[in-house]
Amino acid sequence: QVQLVESGGGLVQAGGSLRLSCAASRSIFSIVVMGWYRQAPGKQRELVAEISSGGSTIYADSVKGRFTISRDNAKNMVYLQMNSLKPEDTAVYYCMVATINTHNYWGQGTQVTVSS
Repeated sequence: QVQLVESGGGLVQAGGSLRLSCAASRSIFSIVVMGWYRQAPGKQRELVAEISSGGSTIYADSVKGRFTISRDNAKNMVYLQMNSLKPEDTAVYYCMVATINTHNYWGQGTQVTVSS
């Protein structure tokens, strides 16, 4: 059963924008953190942004000022607005949710490719 589904990835030119969405199944409850991670070829998976149930956010230094994470708790959804995209943002982006009982869920990933 698929419990997290990402969408919104694609191919854009440098300077463009994309908005990623992640829908978590209603069967996932007691979510405390939702976030986005990315993994580029030859690199380790890294945190892009996280948002707590209370709205506190964390961003990687490389995306501060360009990306914005938001969530809709009632809909079990999290979003990532990506502006001023750079070629180095090219990666597979994964949605993550963490529950209060320490369970973590991961989406299948959505490809973001930024051309120069």
